[in-house]
Amino acid sequence: MAETPWLTIVGLGEDGPEGLPPASRLALQEAEIVMGAPRHLDLLPDLAAERIAWPVPFADGLPILQRLKGQRVVALASGDPFWFGAGRVIAEALTPGEWRALPGPSTFSLAAARMGWGIERTTCLGLHAAPLSSLRPHLAPGARLLVLLRDGAAAGDLCAYLSATGFGESRVTLLEALGGPRERVSPVIADAGAADIAHPVAAAIEVAGDGPVVTRAAGREDALFSNDGQITKRPVRALTLSALAPRPGERLWDIGGGSGSIAIEWLLSDPSMRAISIEPRADRAARIRENAAALGMGRLDVIEGRAPDVLDDLDAPHAVFIGGGLSRALLDTLAERLTPGTRLVANAVTLESEALLADWQAKRGGELLRIELSEAAPLGTKRGWRSHYPVVQWRGAL
Repeated sequence: MAETPWLTIVGLGEDGPEGLPPASRLALQEAEIVMGAPRHLDLLPDLAAERIAWPVPFADGLPILQRLKGQRVVALASGDPFWFGAGRVIAEALTPGEWRALPGPSTFSLAAARMGWGIERTTCLGLHAAPLSSLRPHLAPGARLLVLLRDGAAAGDLCAYLSATGFGESRVTLLEALGGPRERVSPVIADAGAADIAHPVAAAIEVAGDGPVVTRAAGREDALFSNDGQITKRPVRALTLSALAPRPGERLWDIGGGSGSIAIEWLLSDPSMRAISIEPRADRAARIRENAAALGMGRLDVIEGRAPDVLDDLDAPHAVFIGGGLSRALLDTLAERLTPGTRLVANAVTLESEALLADWQAKRGGELLRIELSEAAPLGTKRGWRSHYPVVQWRGAL
């Protein structure tokens, strides 16, 4: 570990050097090289150090930065480099002790101060490199969101997205160049759109409208998932997610993905979750990707193929769900390959697969649950109970 870091990551605001604390100013004065985006470098007109403009895409700048090791270097970033900023990526590319960070006020802090909102009660999202559909799980009347946008044009795209999802009544306050001489605050209604907005820009959204809400509890409405009938229905999905027992940071294998509803709900439970959906049919695999994108879960990996044939090169899971393709060969393969203690949940609807799970439970233990659901439906001039196919569920650890 180096005794003195050669790199200092400095958080810079739109007010330039005037807004920097003494330690950040000193780092810039002592630097031999300063590397940053052109707009950041332009905020430091009297800089004596050599300037290097950070290239686009951002990852191309990391090798350039690493080659500067041994010199006194400052890397500029916006506000707080470790809140949806460049700090994490830079730190991961170096070793501890090579760098130090001097953060400034984040855009979220400045935006909350302008709006009078408590950050602890506000959802903060970075959309400068993420799709607008990342907003989807957070859109509910009364919710407050602070989001970072890619550029001025994205402000108009944001308003159009809110309108398209049924939340066009939302009040959107566009916040340009916060903290600097170009600062401008412009409130609009999403349905009215936005134009002539300059980068850098953030948006404060007060959500309103009658669009469908993605609820917080497991067992979201079936209508949220496009499907061809191959879907784990809402009540069974809620029981299945409960049986899978997702924990922060875990990875799921969803075997026989169908519509992807199980994997997507797994991801919705926490931003740190990961999931792989395995589906042999190309049309269904495409539909899973579409459902994931529509609900802002683009981090879902979809593998087109049949288990166990496609399992060899996949990252090991913490939990596995079998919703389709259940067989003795698949169960035996999972038991042989996966780490002991991996959680497994399998749902069966046919007599053959039900018998397989009964035999598996007799040999391996675990819990066997029979789920029988009925719903009220017209019966002549009156109503009666319409039964669904029962589902047998095995839950246990490999």
